[in-house]
Amino acid sequence: MSRIDDLIQELCPDGVPTMSLGELLDYEQPGRYLVASTDYRDEYATPVLTAGQTFILGYTDEVEGVYSANRESPVLIFDDFTTAFKWVDFPFKAKSSAMKMLTLRAGVPALIRYIYFAMQCIGFEPQDHARHWIGKYSLFRIPVPPLEVQCEIVRVLDKFTQLEAELEAELEAELEARRTQYEHYRNSLLAFSNDVERVALGDLGDLFGGLTGKSKVDFTGGNARFIAYTNVFHNIAVRTDLDDFVKVAPGERQRTLAYGDVLFTGSSESADEVGMTSVVTSKLNESVYLNSFSIGFRPYDVEWLDPEFAKHLFRSHSLRSQIVKTANGVTRFNVSKTRLRKIQVPLPSRAEQARIARVLDNFEELTNDLTIGLPAELAARRKQYEHYRDRLLTFKELAS
Repeated sequence: MSRIDDLIQELCPDGVPTMSLGELLDYEQPGRYLVASTDYRDEYATPVLTAGQTFILGYTDEVEGVYSANRESPVLIFDDFTTAFKWVDFPFKAKSSAMKMLTLRAGVPALIRYIYFAMQCIGFEPQDHARHWIGKYSLFRIPVPPLEVQCEIVRVLDKFTQLEAELEAELEAELEARRTQYEHYRNSLLAFSNDVERVALGDLGDLFGGLTGKSKVDFTGGNARFIAYTNVFHNIAVRTDLDDFVKVAPGERQRTLAYGDVLFTGSSESADEVGMTSVVTSKLNESVYLNSFSIGFRPYDVEWLDPEFAKHLFRSHSLRSQIVKTANGVTRFNVSKTRLRKIQVPLPSRAEQARIARVLDNFEELTNDLTIGLPAELAARRKQYEHYRDRLLTFKELAS
C-alpha cells in the first residue's frame, strides 16, 4: 500500500471529499432492453442477466434491444429491490423491470470501476420490498480521492481479486462437488415410494400472508422482529437472531409465526428460484412476523410434519419440482396460492421423518457449516479480501 499512501500524502493530505452515488452515476430504466422470450439456449449468443446471485439466467437469440456494454463502456446492473449489483462489460438483455443500469455521469471526478469497489463497502440490507435506488441507495456517499489515487486502488484491487478468484474457483469447485453429492443424497432419501401416503398441502394446513398495511417508515426503528425475504431464501431453517425489525402497534391485527410454520418466498426473477422455503424449527418466545412478500403455511397438527424433516423436504427435488409449477409470470414469477395448496406432500411415519432429519442434518453441517473445512477456508478468503478492500477505501474526510 506504500504507493497509495505516498499518493495520498502528496495529493490529499488533508482528507478527501465525499459524493453521493446519485451525483456520480446516471441510471437508466431497463424497459427497452427486457427479454421477451424465455426460450433460453446455450447455443444462442446474448446472455440474459439478473443482478442477483444467478447473474446469467440463460442465452437468447433476440437481436433487438440489446444493451451494448463493452470493456470501454461498462455498466453496473442494480436490482432495485435487493440492491444487489454486478459489473458488466459485454452486451446483454435484461430480465427484470426492477433492474437499473448505472453509468458514470459526464464530467464527474471518478472512475466507474472505483465506484464499483466503493459500493461493495456499503453495508445496506433492505428491510422492505420496495425500490431503493432513488429514495435511499443513491443518497449513500463514498469518498472520492484524486483520480491518480483511484487508479492505483483499482489496479491493486483488480490484481488482488484476480488472484482471489483463481483460488476461490478451486475451492468453489470442490465445495460444489460436495454440495452436489449432498443434494443427490438428500433427493434420494426424500424420493419416497408409492406406498408412502401423500397429502395435498391445503389438506394439511392453512396458507397465510405476511404483514399488511406497512410502509417504508414502519421498517425504521421497529419494535418487533420479522422474517425478511432474504432470510427465507437463504436458510432452510429460519434465523430468528437477525436484526430485522418492523413497527407493530399494540392490538394491531397481524399474524404471528409459530413453531412448525413453513415459509415460502412469494416471487422471484427466476422460475427456478421461486417459492424457496424456510421452516420455523424453534419455539418462539416473542412475537415474530413474516415479510409481506412471502407466504406462510401452518399445519393443522405439528405432529404430522416434523419441522426438522420439513426444512429438508421442501428443498428436495420432489417438492421443488412441484413448487416451481405453481408460479407464473414473465419478468417476475409469482406463486399462486391456489396451485400451492395442491402440491402433494409425502408423509412417512414420524419416526422415519426424525431419522431422515438426523441424517441430513449431519450431512448439511459438513457441507455448509462455515466452521468446518472448505466452507471455512472459502469464507476466510472472502473476509480477507473484504478487510483489505475496506482498508484501501477508507480515507480521512476532508473538512467542510
